[in-house]
Amino acid sequence: MFSKACEYGIRAAVYVTLQSLDGRRVGVNEIAKEIDSPIAFTAKILQQLTRYKVIHSVKGPNGGFEIERPDMDTVKLSMIVNAIDGDQIYVGCGLGLKECNAQKPCPLHDRFVDVRTDLRRMLENTSLFDLATGLEKGLTQLKR
Repeated sequence: MFSKACEYGIRAAVYVTLQSLDGRRVGVNEIAKEIDSPIAFTAKILQQLTRYKVIHSVKGPNGGFEIERPDMDTVKLSMIVNAIDGDQIYVGCGLGLKECNAQKPCPLHDRFVDVRTDLRRMLENTSLFDLATGLEKGLTQLKR
């Protein structure tokens, strides 16, 4: 459903949030290791998330990536998806057809409209803090 970059972006943002709750900035190497992602790919994703103000990058010897506590509640998963994949997940065809709409629907079109609506609602209502606290309590994981 999400691109691989978006999956890694969500995992990276959640990991940065978890570390920021402990007052730590984290570097790209640590993030890549903890989310099981290639370092160069992770760096590119983190750059994109920083550009869209999902996370913050601090340069220098004590630098790294972080997210401020108030932002943990306001940054929603929809912002990460938009930063990396754009809005294609909300408008694209469930079967990947180039032209699919109410006038010329694919076999999944009518059912997929409801799925996209529910997905949008979930992404717009789930914050990084929500996900990081589940991870912090050991209820969820970022890699297998």
